[in-house]
Amino acid sequence: MAEFLRYILSVLCLSLSFIFSSRLRGETVGRDVAKDNMVASMLGVDVRPSYAFSSYLDDVLRENLSMDNCATTHIATSLHFKYGFSYDGSSEVARLFPGVWQGIGAGVNLMDRSRSTGVPVSLYLFQTAPIVNFSSRLSLDYEWNFGASVGWKPCNGVVAASNLIVGSSVNAYINLALGLKWKLSRTLSLSAALALTHFSNGNTSFPNPGVNLAGIRLGISRVFGEQTDATPFRSDATFRSYTLSYDLTGYGAWRKRVYRGGENPVLLPGHFAVAGMNFAPMWDIRRYFRAGVSADFQWDESTGLRHYHISGDTPDGIRFADPPFLTQVSMGVSARAELVMPIFSVNVGIGYNFIGPEESRATYQMANLKVYITRSMYLNVGYQLQNFQRQNNLMLGLGYTFRSNRSRCTSLTGR
Repeated sequence: MAEFLRYILSVLCLSLSFIFSSRLRGETVGRDVAKDNMVASMLGVDVRPSYAFSSYLDDVLRENLSMDNCATTHIATSLHFKYGFSYDGSSEVARLFPGVWQGIGAGVNLMDRSRSTGVPVSLYLFQTAPIVNFSSRLSLDYEWNFGASVGWKPCNGVVAASNLIVGSSVNAYINLALGLKWKLSRTLSLSAALALTHFSNGNTSFPNPGVNLAGIRLGISRVFGEQTDATPFRSDATFRSYTLSYDLTGYGAWRKRVYRGGENPVLLPGHFAVAGMNFAPMWDIRRYFRAGVSADFQWDESTGLRHYHISGDTPDGIRFADPPFLTQVSMGVSARAELVMPIFSVNVGIGYNFIGPEESRATYQMANLKVYITRSMYLNVGYQLQNFQRQNNLMLGLGYTFRSNRSRCTSLTGR
């Protein structure tokens, strides 16, 4: 879990180092020179009352976890503070993606019975932009948050202190919101949105049902600095040099595994390595949307063990021979869709493994946050599920987009 936290924090720190650096710039329309520091700043405060519940309990937890005396709570409230920036209206970024804001946020989560859950504190990146502008003052906006949360009281997998179950003190934090933004003036705005939140350790510790929050988000924000209205994007201007681009992503992770090859499920001791590669031809349909298919390859050290079981049926006594490498490789095909925005892209997919160990031949789902260091190279932070419910593994790695249509000014480094 410490390695997972270090990776998440490294992504946050790398992004923030460029957010606050003088290299953030906008390119003036019709000129070859760039204006430095062409950004406006925003400070915001959100309050988020929510209904709290845990996710899917697998067969091991249903059989072994005692919840008879656990504290039951479904009420959670969080308070968030955010700093964001937006590009100047005369910049190429603002013309391509008008109204987008991105930055850093921090939140404190208070559960109804915090003695049994802890008081998690979240640190995260966020991005928000309008989907539909109803008028010059009212718009329908989306927002995503991604980061890490610390301060949880973990469950030991035997006795639950709360109905909200996490297996580690550090967990990933993911939030999605959709709602209305009302501009009271050029500098002051109110927002109200529906919000979904998920906390999880990515199957790096056991147990890992995770905690979900479903509620509303009420916020107020204040803009500082001069804002110039974005120059309308010319319909005759092209945003792409290529119709088809190609993503190559390599990733690795570690995971827990429940062995289900015997009469009873057994939680295997230790952690197992995972490594994979995706190759995805993607059609650049709009400047903010890509879609395509992906050939997915993954090696999982914890798969294919059924035919190599030597002895034992308890966590301490079970033994396996080492399976050949190729017997633990799965290959599948997935459909992909991607939201393209400055610095970040959000990629989701659903696929099926046609080749591989028996337990891997199933549908899988994934969500990835891509942080573009240059117009072609990106950091990848993702998570994979199996059959829409069972936690599979993290996807932490690097990727490269061949024939990228992304403008240089929409990457972290401007290259």
